[in-house]
Amino acid sequence: MTDYDDDRPKPRGELMIQLVPLPADTNANGDVYAGWLVQQMDTAAGTLAGRISQGRNATVAMDRMEFLSPLRIGAQVGCYCELVDIGRSSMKIHVEVWTRDRNNKPPRKVTEGLFVYVAIDENGRIREVPEQ
Repeated sequence: MTDYDDDRPKPRGELMIQLVPLPADTNANGDVYAGWLVQQMDTAAGTLAGRISQGRNATVAMDRMEFLSPLRIGAQVGCYCELVDIGRSSMKIHVEVWTRDRNNKPPRKVTEGLFVYVAIDENGRIREVPEQ
């Protein structure tokens, strides 16, 4: 990366999952269902929450999402996660979704959202997040 790359947007956070949507994940126009994308974002953020909480966790909230551009079948999809805040038992994780189309154009951001998780014990009760 050089100083000349500062004007190029790039993902915020750590790449947690990367995958390619299949035909079953799309509508009749070939665009990926929003619900499929939200599921991938929740999986990615939940993975980071599990690492931070060192155990089980549960999604308790999602902030508003805006879809900036359609996600096409066959595009490479990456979910990037960043811990925003940590409470006694909760974690706020920012998720950005970036895609690279099959024609190999530069990556572009598709959507972003804020996911909130709580750490839970083996019985499903809220527990403290271990000190970081």
